[in-house]
Amino acid sequence: MMATQTNVRSRGMELLLAYHQNPSVRLRNQLVQMNAGLVRKIAHRVSHQCAEPYEDLEQIGYLGLIRAIERFNPNQGCAFSSFAVPYIRGEMLHFLRDRSSTVKIPRRWQQLNKAGQKVREELAEAFGRQPTDEEVATQLGVTVQEWRESKIASKNRMPLSLDATVSQQIDSPMTLGDTLPDSHYQTLQNLEEDRQQLQRALSQLEEKTRQAIEYVFIKDLSRKEVAERIGVSPMTVTRRLHRGIQQMVACLQPQVLQTDP
Repeated sequence: MMATQTNVRSRGMELLLAYHQNPSVRLRNQLVQMNAGLVRKIAHRVSHQCAEPYEDLEQIGYLGLIRAIERFNPNQGCAFSSFAVPYIRGEMLHFLRDRSSTVKIPRRWQQLNKAGQKVREELAEAFGRQPTDEEVATQLGVTVQEWRESKIASKNRMPLSLDATVSQQIDSPMTLGDTLPDSHYQTLQNLEEDRQQLQRALSQLEEKTRQAIEYVFIKDLSRKEVAERIGVSPMTVTRRLHRGIQQMVACLQPQVLQTDP
């Protein structure tokens, strides 16, 4: 069992490295299939805190997974699952927030739900317990299905509670609010993504060109000092800087996925 899990992780890292070096639809789809379980796990948790179907949340979660695959840098030493979770969960929560503000309830269901709430209170007081859906529907003079549909519609219209628990860990329960990045975290995440992109672009350069850029722009050395360190003339350092920057700009342009024949 352990050997199988190790092999799967090893294969996953191989695919991530291959995709990072040469993105393609085929590799991306393989990575999506390999990490589908992560999407299903998160969709299962979130679906218990809202009225949206699990299947819809799962499909939205795959969009987040694809974004994570496209932005992940396997050379940074971060576990892909840890990197991907905020993207997957974030897509689902954006979807739920959008739904809460756009879903329109038919007037009949609004009226039925309002009347039903009053009937439930009256029956609860009379019975000394919460009434069943059948009892409420009978009192309203509608079918049980109609009453349940009005309840579901109303629940879908309500904004998702940020206090809803998505992790059942005893020591540290996690709510949906905990999963939403604050502005500081979002800024740090954006900076980390920029750093990873720059690191990736640097890694594509020829060694002495990369050294010249790092010495000048990161270590703040003069071009003469750089020339002495890498064994070339200051003029060559200038040319390498110019060429290296052009190559990095090209590398940082949005990539167009290659389609496999």
